[in-house]
Amino acid sequence: MNPTTTAEQLIRDYYAAFNRDDMAGFLALLADDVIHDISQGEREIGRERFARFLDHMNRCYHERVADLVVMTEPGGRRAATEYTIHGTYLATDPGVPRGTAPASGQSYVLPAGAFFEIHDGKIARVSVHYNLGDWIAQVNEGTAP
Repeated sequence: MNPTTTAEQLIRDYYAAFNRDDMAGFLALLADDVIHDISQGEREIGRERFARFLDHMNRCYHERVADLVVMTEPGGRRAATEYTIHGTYLATDPGVPRGTAPASGQSYVLPAGAFFEIHDGKIARVSVHYNLGDWIAQVNEGTAP
């Protein structure tokens, strides 16, 4: 199998596990020492840290990825995605900026993207990016576009 196809399938499997709420399957696709660059946040290293991040996110948000586009480079070591997040703000996240409305089940639709490094068939780095101001505006208004 060509490396680009393998990389694309790995990334598609990552988002499919996310959408199924299959956190064990999701985490199994990550390298032990995965680097996670959190959008507008810090860098965390390790699958265990990523698991704690997911637990927190799953308490505060319910999200699904739609409109997924996966792009890979010919060697299969890097990939990028663009997608739309459809989410619900379930529980107030203490890490959101001051002035953000508390959670009350607000829905949001948010364009997002991510960059990946792949080593030995596992995801070694994930860098997620989205417009935090857009998310705050939707949560504060209580309606998704």
